[in-house]
Amino acid sequence: MTNIKFTPTVSKFKPLTFCSPRSTTMSQASQPQPTSSSGIFNKILLAISVGFSAWAYLKARPPPPKTLGSPNGPAITSPRIKLRDGRHLAYEESGVPKETAKSKIIFVHGFSNSKHYHPFATSASPELVKELGAHFVSIDRPGYGESDPDPKRTVKSLALDIEELADQLNLGPKFYVAGFSMGGQVIWSCLKYIPHRLAGAVLISPAINFWWPNLPSNLTNEEYSRQLKRDQWSLRVAHHLPWLTYWWNTQTWFPVFSVLRGHPARISPTDREIFSKMFSAADPVKLNILRTHPKQQGDFESLHRDLNITFGKWEFDPMDIENPFPNNDGKVHLWMGDDDRIVPVTLQRYIAEQVKWVNYHEVNGAGHTLPYADGVADDILKSLLKDQS
Repeated sequence: MTNIKFTPTVSKFKPLTFCSPRSTTMSQASQPQPTSSSGIFNKILLAISVGFSAWAYLKARPPPPKTLGSPNGPAITSPRIKLRDGRHLAYEESGVPKETAKSKIIFVHGFSNSKHYHPFATSASPELVKELGAHFVSIDRPGYGESDPDPKRTVKSLALDIEELADQLNLGPKFYVAGFSMGGQVIWSCLKYIPHRLAGAVLISPAINFWWPNLPSNLTNEEYSRQLKRDQWSLRVAHHLPWLTYWWNTQTWFPVFSVLRGHPARISPTDREIFSKMFSAADPVKLNILRTHPKQQGDFESLHRDLNITFGKWEFDPMDIENPFPNNDGKVHLWMGDDDRIVPVTLQRYIAEQVKWVNYHEVNGAGHTLPYADGVADDILKSLLKDQS
């Protein structure tokens, strides 16, 4: 991968001298002096620079999010918990009743999704869910759906939010976590920061950060070069200049991140079939929720902050995580489709080879929307819960 460093251009101006030279005589000082043309030019440049800087600041600065529950903001229709810092996290429960469940699973959605994009609730067999005794809690990540934004969000913070959610909902001392796409990447954070609370974990088509240091440069360079040019630039901005992410993805001078526009090159044939089936089967009300709910607070606190976290500077490399289950009392699974055109499968294979305690599953012909394909959600649940006590 080729990193291009953005170097902002800073205009330098010659300082203006307002005192008279020592050699100036009284008679000379009393006479009007001609105005220097270079001085006027410098003042004009200064005015232009200040004006441009003010314009650029306003353009790069994202608007405030729409306040949930306010007269002009999105309505609050879901149950929410109040976190220790005052934010609220929205969730939705499904599966067997919590009181009789054998296993509790917290699901973390992907990019431009929300808690309603939950494959175990929509694609898994109800009979299998009942047989396994699975209870699900699907959350809206911060800034998505009906969860408050987290302006201080880090790679670590959502893992701690998940732990607090589990405590407030009385999910027990241990629970399972599952995540899809950028939500799958969050599971690495759970394995790093709250392994003592996990009974097992599954990462489904998890996003990859090209800047993770343990990824070999020859592989990352090759895969990065295969990304659309517009995406190469978008990821560079998110990694090197995160304060420009909002402007970059809302301006009209250059092409923006392709996933934001549903670029056809990023969608495999199986993905296209799954999307068509998913949206055609939904009633008009449900369809409107699926389309508008994720970004109803605004793009920056959902989509753009996601890009900055996913492709920004991480506090750890997933390949450095120690086995969270050294006593073999839990399993970690990673599922990928070999025709995923959003997350490079070659990099995923490399990670699975390096992290020996990960059980890797690759589905032939499947794309990025792997968990929504027929039968796959069932297979994921069986592999995750087959060894539950």
